[in-house]
Amino acid sequence: MIDRRRFMQTAASAAALGALPAGHALALDETANDNPPHRPNPIAVSTYSFWRFGVGKPLGMAECIDQAAQMGFDAVELLEVQIDRVDPGKKSSNQYLQGLKRRAALAGLDLCGMSTHQGFVTPDKEIRQRNIDKTIASVELCYKLGIPFMRVNTGTWGTSKNFNELMKNKGIEPPLPGYTDEDAYPWVIDSYQKVLPVAEKCGVVLGLENHWGLGRTPEGVIRIAKAIDSPWLRVLTDTGNFLEDPYDKLKKMAPHTVFVQAKTYYGGGVWYTLDLDYDRIAKVFRDAGFRGYVSLEFEGKEDGQTAIPKSLAMLRKAFS
Repeated sequence: MIDRRRFMQTAASAAALGALPAGHALALDETANDNPPHRPNPIAVSTYSFWRFGVGKPLGMAECIDQAAQMGFDAVELLEVQIDRVDPGKKSSNQYLQGLKRRAALAGLDLCGMSTHQGFVTPDKEIRQRNIDKTIASVELCYKLGIPFMRVNTGTWGTSKNFNELMKNKGIEPPLPGYTDEDAYPWVIDSYQKVLPVAEKCGVVLGLENHWGLGRTPEGVIRIAKAIDSPWLRVLTDTGNFLEDPYDKLKKMAPHTVFVQAKTYYGGGVWYTLDLDYDRIAKVFRDAGFRGYVSLEFEGKEDGQTAIPKSLAMLRKAFS
């Protein structure tokens, strides 16, 4: 039998928590157990690992889920543009979406995240609004699939000829004539503030990635996240997007991170190759208290059927 006094104290505490401002209660939840028992991070695989923008076999989402289960992953992260290119027109089919959810559940896999693309680094309000609408549609897609995390980015100036040139220049590109990066920060912040009400309603946490543009540096990513100051927009760290001095930069990102994308390059990278020490990286995130998903993004030239299982084994060991 429940002690009456304890029940009344618990009820009073719950009522007080409910009276706190939205977000404050969530912050309390996030820090309720400062010293939880250790457990390994769940290891996911991005469907990008099976595709790599045409380097690998063009697997559809169902096949990627099946492969992930056979290889022993805990979860799958979907790449939205891959759905559009490999399963064209399917996103509008609820039967297709619920079929993916069911397939993953029967295989014992979480659908843990979805990577999306958007661009707010432009003075054109109409273009920014189109990208706001596109991002909201992606949030709603995550909701339909039961996905809790969504990768977002700032976008770039678009002054590079193409992505290959952007990578050749290590993600650095000049702003549009007459503008600076300082002009772009308010555009990005204002755009995400318009997306956040839908993210909160759908229960989807946006993870702002260090993904070129204003997100090329930890300072840029953290500046935007702090300016928005919402539990529904946090930081997503990609281990392969800091091309120089990665460990110091990852250490800056780690305390703010809710989701990690971990790149590997067996067979040599498609655009570049980084020699990343994942034992060292895992310690950085462990010391920061990160306990969430680590999602493999294999970006090498080796056959994925051998490279992806090797990557899984290495990440399991590092994040165990």
